[in-house]
Amino acid sequence: METVLNALKRKLSDEQITTNQTVRELHSRDETYHQTSLPDVVVYPKSTKDVSHIMEVAQEFKIPITPFGVGTSLEGHVIPYQHGISIDFSLMNKIIEIKESDLLVTVQPGVTREQLNKELKKYGLFFSVDPGANATIGGMAATNASGTTTVKYGVMRDQVRDIEVVLADGSVIHTGSLAAKSASGYHLNGLFVGSEGTLGCFTEITLQVYGIPEHMVAARATFPSFTHAIDAVTSIIHAGVPIARVEFVDEASMIQINKFSETDYPVEPTLFLEFHGNEAGLQADVDFTKEIMKDNKCQEFIFETDTAARNHLWHARHNLAYAYVHDYVGKKMMLTDVAVPISELANAVTFARKELDKLGIPGGLVGHVGDGNFHSLIMIDMANTEEVQKAKEFNEKIVLYALQRGGTCTGEHGVGVGKKQYQQLEHGTALGIMKQIKKALDPNNILNPNKIIDIE
Repeated sequence: METVLNALKRKLSDEQITTNQTVRELHSRDETYHQTSLPDVVVYPKSTKDVSHIMEVAQEFKIPITPFGVGTSLEGHVIPYQHGISIDFSLMNKIIEIKESDLLVTVQPGVTREQLNKELKKYGLFFSVDPGANATIGGMAATNASGTTTVKYGVMRDQVRDIEVVLADGSVIHTGSLAAKSASGYHLNGLFVGSEGTLGCFTEITLQVYGIPEHMVAARATFPSFTHAIDAVTSIIHAGVPIARVEFVDEASMIQINKFSETDYPVEPTLFLEFHGNEAGLQADVDFTKEIMKDNKCQEFIFETDTAARNHLWHARHNLAYAYVHDYVGKKMMLTDVAVPISELANAVTFARKELDKLGIPGGLVGHVGDGNFHSLIMIDMANTEEVQKAKEFNEKIVLYALQRGGTCTGEHGVGVGKKQYQQLEHGTALGIMKQIKKALDPNNILNPNKIIDIE
């Protein structure tokens, strides 16, 4: 590594390179239960040129590179299991340009979601993808993040117009343009978004943004069962109601919300909903939704039009994971996700809850049910090998259930190392094409090696 460090020092300033043990430990993990692993060195690029130089050094010495945003990933994406160089993009955190007339913004990868929306608000705009965590835009693009607003606005891949990417050999490409559509060439945006740092490092990202809605209404609805709640969601989607968010929370998770957020919501299967639009149009949508809820045995339907109350509702939902962690000190969270066709969602959630009840391990189910994506949150004692094994078996059961019904092993968390074992089952012979692409762009397998797929 001394030779590698000397090569890096010829390209970067001393303060951009560190082998400090504490810093390395911070870059050895994400927010999951996956085993930690230390990088040999952490570097902090300030420009595309810096990233290109780092790539050239890594290529010369065949040293692994692992990109790092703020470490909020959930399947071990940023953990450097092959050690090597961890590239921390926190110094590349500039909002480069806001093109308000085109509803576009160009940012560096270290810009966080909240930072971006704070700046966009000055222009009456907002960035729609909301995974809950204050993740970096680079990390969100790398994992094709989505979240609570996906049902209306789409996933990260739907928002990306162009990416500046530094490839494994240090060369720089752009994957798209500023145009709203294109029929030219292969869809490189779609290829690189979700590639989890295995094909290149992002240095600039151009995103579609939206006008802040004139009016927003939030609501909370409770039901006698999972099936009633999810059937209500299916009916809303089929009816064409342009709902902006619709989140499912089970009883166990409602208990955690009440404890952590100091609320007194009923402990029943619950939907959190939000509507965006103009006031007149929203009233019609809300009235229609009330009728749908009534038809599906809704027990309570409470609206929050006041901004503070609406924010508190979503703050409670977004902090659910932390509510579990806070209540189960000493345990580690396994937070996993799958997605299924909407028609399969009620049965999938019911199956997952029954399997979770069998474990005797604390946990709950939540989901962005408007797009068929739900999550399992399990609090496990990592020192208890039997408990860890039970949790892994539970995870596998719900993944296999989803795949058998035409779903996917991950709706938004990404593959990383946690879902890598299911790639062959999900993609079949198409996985071979993915491996060919990886080998073509990264022949020495230095870019986040052994994430998503294994290269022999």
